[in-house]
Amino acid sequence: MKAELTRIEIVMAEVKEKIATVIYMPGTRLPSVRAAAKTNGFSASTVVEAYERLQTQGIIYSRPGAGFYVADSIAPLSLADIGPNLDRAVDPLWISRQALEPADDILKPGCGWLPPDWLYEQGMRRGLKTVARADAKVMSEYATPLGLLELRQLLTRRMAGLGIEAEPAQVILTDSGTQAIDLIFRFLLTPGDTVVVDDPCYFNFHALLKAHRVKVVGVPYTATGPDVTAFAAILAEHKPRLYITNAAIHNPTGATLSPATAYQVLQLAQAAGLYLVEDDIFADFETTPAPRLAALDGLSQVFYIGSFSKTLSASLRCGYIAAPKEWVESLLDLKIATGFGGSQLAAAVVLSALTDSGYRKHINTVHTRLAKARAQTVPRLAKLGIVPWLIPQAGMFLWCQLPDASSAAELATHCLAQGVVLAPGNAFSQAQNAQNFMRFNVAQASDARIYEVLAGALN
Repeated sequence: MKAELTRIEIVMAEVKEKIATVIYMPGTRLPSVRAAAKTNGFSASTVVEAYERLQTQGIIYSRPGAGFYVADSIAPLSLADIGPNLDRAVDPLWISRQALEPADDILKPGCGWLPPDWLYEQGMRRGLKTVARADAKVMSEYATPLGLLELRQLLTRRMAGLGIEAEPAQVILTDSGTQAIDLIFRFLLTPGDTVVVDDPCYFNFHALLKAHRVKVVGVPYTATGPDVTAFAAILAEHKPRLYITNAAIHNPTGATLSPATAYQVLQLAQAAGLYLVEDDIFADFETTPAPRLAALDGLSQVFYIGSFSKTLSASLRCGYIAAPKEWVESLLDLKIATGFGGSQLAAAVVLSALTDSGYRKHINTVHTRLAKARAQTVPRLAKLGIVPWLIPQAGMFLWCQLPDASSAAELATHCLAQGVVLAPGNAFSQAQNAQNFMRFNVAQASDARIYEVLAGALN
């Protein structure tokens, strides 16, 4: 594990974080040595040394008799240096990079997707053949700004089944669900804005928000959705611009938003003028539909997004945004400016696979396999003293508490050396209070070696 930071390094890290998140803008005067020492409970000499090191690195500069100031030339953004000081071996982005490595001998119960043989391979192959016989323009030309009309029409019909009323002209196809989120962040946020996330939440939300240099506040997540009392207090105190959450099946907890909580959250958001991003990437894993904020809101303040990497193929990238009507044109301008034309080929293959006669059967099979995997994984973890926070109704995730005071970060580091990639709790937590939680993917947790490695690390 990484050694504890010295007091000097703590002061330096705090200044760097505030610069990276634009709390300290270029030219901002830093707190005086005396003030910084009092705030941190350190000696003045500690702060002086920290400031001098930052000055040597070109991050700040001094004005004789006037103090220290943020330099105009700021170093390039490093996501690894922003936010909680995690060991690099359990940093969220590093976890993703390890899980994406192609090594066959690596076990990945910490990843966020299905095994390849669980995906809709036959439907995708038929889709590729269908598109290969189509007009050559599909394989050679840029897509229209909104994207393939037939797919957008299909998506509005699917949304209607969830109570979301949208026209095809409100649906923008993107290259992925992540690009959809990034476009909305680019559109709505400026550095220094405040964004609310669930605590815990999908860790790539944290990474994207860091890249946009905004302030992030976590709202505790319960078995029925965000803690409404805490949510109201956050809106009153921080005046956030945006709230991002999962629809249907929550990542990482597997919890489901209740109708009562959805209604209260939306009432509070509407009163505060808060925008919401509802990420519905796991919609097809649902067995009993949960309420959608976009349905209750009528796509007024809610941006509804999704993609197909979890059920069709992670290799063929295609996502979408269903947006309030008045923002579609501006989002399209931004999409063209940052990505120009989307993938018409990917959209055509996705359309073919989704309308294939075998897709519904495929999804039903996935539901059955996930239920079986969940039923098998829970007792295997229980033998090690690892207990789910709740038993989800559907989906692939178990949010589990480790035995006693076990450190998820230390466990992840140990298991990584044994070829097992885990997802420790604090990677998902803004407040960093999930140090003894771990997210497990039941679809990736069948190999007995996982439990042998866990047992060896816990004993």
